[in-house]
Amino acid sequence: MTLQPIYHHWITTEGREGGDSASGALFPYWSFTKTAISICALKLVEACYLKLDAIVPGQPFTLRQLLQHTSGLPDYEPLKSYRAAVARKEEPWSRPKLLEAAMAQGMLFDPDQGWSYSNIGYGHVRELIEETTGMPLGRVISDLICQPLGLQTVNYWETPEQTASLIWDAADGYDPRWVFHGCLIGSVSDAAHLLHALFRGQLLHGQILDDMLARHVIGGAIPGRPWTECGYALGLMSGAVGEVGRAIGHSGGGPFSVNAVYHFPDRPDPVTVACFASGSDESVAEFEAVKIARQV
Repeated sequence: MTLQPIYHHWITTEGREGGDSASGALFPYWSFTKTAISICALKLVEACYLKLDAIVPGQPFTLRQLLQHTSGLPDYEPLKSYRAAVARKEEPWSRPKLLEAAMAQGMLFDPDQGWSYSNIGYGHVRELIEETTGMPLGRVISDLICQPLGLQTVNYWETPEQTASLIWDAADGYDPRWVFHGCLIGSVSDAAHLLHALFRGQLLHGQILDDMLARHVIGGAIPGRPWTECGYALGLMSGAVGEVGRAIGHSGGGPFSVNAVYHFPDRPDPVTVACFASGSDESVAEFEAVKIARQV
């Protein structure tokens, strides 16, 4: 059953804009944060501080492989002990404990010999960014993305105290440190504007934007979700959703809310849509985003 309300905001290439995005309300961006992390990493590549295809020191994989989930690293989401600890609202595990638990599963495949979604991989990217810049990830995202675009509501979610500012009552007691790579919070409108700016060339352009958009094809339709073709670029889910055509962006979900933030380049007036809903079923937000893209 579709959960209500679903907050949304949309922007088209020709400049039309609208939606019901609960002015002033803040939402967790969950894995849409990966898109922001990828943009920051690629801006550092563009500035020659990082190399996209060089082996990460002390590791068997490259930055590109981390960003595209082709590193072979496992994930912590499948761990029953992790999910149980989050549900009990325990103190978040330390980085060494989280890595030990996840890596006990072993590498899933040799780098670039498969595809598997890994939050652990984006934890490594976060560390690369912080080591390279000498600044915490939240400051880097603010300096490289939020301030240039004027995204005034977007902040790095660091403490349980910030959780009280979120629109969802079910967020009470959740500690954002459970998200290993970090998580942003902000308005629905700013989520749409962030992704729209990427496709307007305001954040990356030329070869580095081409690198970000180059995708690894994963497969076809997913039962119960709008995807008819699936792939993953660098920090971007990239596939197709039937007659609406390509969808490029990211879905996200946590214990109490979900979102879908996508650009639909094949529409007559290409549109970026952000949708946020309560619950744990990402398809709710995805289907709503596709419906709005079709209507707009």
